[in-house]
Amino acid sequence: MSNEPALSGNQKRKMRSAARLYAVQALFQMEQSGQGAEAVVREFLDHRFGAVYEGDEMIDGDIGHFRKTVENAVNYQALVDQMTDRALVAKWPIARIDPTLRSLFRAAGAELTQTTTPPKVVISEYVDVARAFFPEGKEPKFVNAVLDHMAREARPEAF
Repeated sequence: MSNEPALSGNQKRKMRSAARLYAVQALFQMEQSGQGAEAVVREFLDHRFGAVYEGDEMIDGDIGHFRKTVENAVNYQALVDQMTDRALVAKWPIARIDPTLRSLFRAAGAELTQTTTPPKVVISEYVDVARAFFPEGKEPKFVNAVLDHMAREARPEAF
């Protein structure tokens, strides 16, 4: 038996949301630095989860969800990128979009294709991640539209 207190449903949701944000950051870092998934995952677990920046403590993320999202985004990148390309305007393939958005679509696409999380939850969560990165921009609406298209392709039975 564990001595750790049980987490409430709200705490679990917050940890899963944090894991999604960290997964997008990790995928971005991998693309920019050329580091592999395992090295970046280890760095995040050792230095980001629960870290304190300028007096603000970062929330702990759901480690299993974080690891699975990053691994699935890497392992199924070709599939997810093709789905993303189909959801984007023809003149703007995934290779031409902002790298933060590309990382977000890869994380969300991995979750849409490799988990049973309801698509509406995935879309809502990653739109919130987009708001965190682009609080003043139009990107959250763009993310919503692209992920809706991807979700309808990945899991048409959910709509």
